[in-house]
Amino acid sequence: MSTVAVVGARRKPERYSNRAIRMLASHGHTPIPVSRLGHDILGFTGYASLTAIPGSIDTVTVYLSPEKQPPVIRDLLAVRPRRVIFNPGAENPEAAAILARHGISVVEACTLVLLATGQF
Repeated sequence: MSTVAVVGARRKPERYSNRAIRMLASHGHTPIPVSRLGHDILGFTGYASLTAIPGSIDTVTVYLSPEKQPPVIRDLLAVRPRRVIFNPGAENPEAAAILARHGISVVEACTLVLLATGQF
């Protein structure tokens, strides 16, 4: 279906980012874990940044608090995904406005809820 980068991906199964990777895969999407250390997660190749990912990215779902987002916002502008989802706790109105000005669709919602309700 689509390629989805999960920024702030964690290996711990109880973390929402980890649940999102599992749920994205179960809905036919290709999740790409993105974390500071670039760990592979649940058998999916991980990357340390969005710009390190080969190929295009349809959606980026963000699980980082706003104070950790500046390098991610720069990378988002460089890779230009179709859509960025800011999950609860990651909402960032300033970044959303910048991304929207560059033609990137911005959504403030829970990726898990969007998938569960068929709105992804």
